[in-house]
Amino acid sequence: MIVFLALLPAYVLSIFYRSFLSVIATPVMKDLGIGPRELGFLGAAWFIAFALAQFPIGWALDRIGPRRTVAVAMAIGSAGALLFASAGDAMVGTIAMALIGLGCAPIFMASLFLFARTQAPARFAFLTSVFIGLGSIGNLVGAGPLAIAAAHYGWRSSMLAMAGAFVVATVLAAVLLRDPPRAEQASGKSEGLIEGLRSILALRQLWLLAPITLVGYAIVATVRGLWIAPFMSGVHGFDAVSSGHAATAMALAMVIGAFMYGGLEKAVGRVKPLVLWGTIATALAFALLAAVGSASAAPAIGLFSLIGAVGFTYAILMAHARVFFPTHLLGRGMTCLNFLFIAGAALVQSGSGWFIEAQRQAGFDVAATFANLHWAFAGLLLVSAAIYVFTPERPEPA
Repeated sequence: MIVFLALLPAYVLSIFYRSFLSVIATPVMKDLGIGPRELGFLGAAWFIAFALAQFPIGWALDRIGPRRTVAVAMAIGSAGALLFASAGDAMVGTIAMALIGLGCAPIFMASLFLFARTQAPARFAFLTSVFIGLGSIGNLVGAGPLAIAAAHYGWRSSMLAMAGAFVVATVLAAVLLRDPPRAEQASGKSEGLIEGLRSILALRQLWLLAPITLVGYAIVATVRGLWIAPFMSGVHGFDAVSSGHAATAMALAMVIGAFMYGGLEKAVGRVKPLVLWGTIATALAFALLAAVGSASAAPAIGLFSLIGAVGFTYAILMAHARVFFPTHLLGRGMTCLNFLFIAGAALVQSGSGWFIEAQRQAGFDVAATFANLHWAFAGLLLVSAAIYVFTPERPEPA
């Protein structure tokens, strides 16, 4: 399928750039002269820019089409990737991460837009899960392989190579992508950016989906992308490469989880129970990690992997929301939901950095600090699952 050829390489890089900082956190903090709080904001800059871009991108997908939307944004992201590799301080690094976030912002949404517009609705969740599963190779690249490359060649050279890959993926998307026919609303009129957002925000189901959308993906992405390596080094004394291998285990579990949920959805034919019980299981895994994660490294890695597998409900939750959006607002509807996913990740990444810094200043050691963070994650997931229970599975009959 042309969507996979045109956008999968770009999506692999998008996943890489939202998860790589954990593995090279130590040399980046040393080089840029920053601490955990600033590292948290450095990671959050990608998510903030990505999230804020969702609204104009949703309009652009509906009104301009995915080809030009993706090509322009990825050109900006290529410049950001090159800038990050040469960043000399926290400010430049933050700006670079924001530019990369802008560049990555339309990639996944353009893929979902094309799946929704060109494929049967029954195939949407399966195709999305397969696309995410294959794209999660970026998670793997940003774990052990990046740790090994950074140890041998330095983090800057490694990131320069990834910037080159970003440029190649930009050219590939611009050349191969094709726009589907434009869809109009039933009245024949087209809704602008603000009018479309008003129509989307009027959907009651979206408000019930919002809490689990904000925290479900955000917490898993934050642990994998920011804190698993510092946890393994600070609590269990792992070196950079060993911490990278632990991150690889969690990343591999996330790939398996994406395919697992896609297969389960196809077999069961329902999405809501999978999201609900997957979220509850993730919360319980975080509670176990908080309770026993500092005792031994092997169970901790196992629990991180379990969290990666059962907590990666991103694709099927997107499929659940997709049924509530009218065709002419499909791009804006999905990007609005993706805004919640990514804004939640920005808030959790930045907030977790502040949380860890506050715990340290309060005198907690590394193990207690991370245990308290994991308890907080478990609580957030359980609260969001309780609200999600009231979300209808399908639109109510007219």
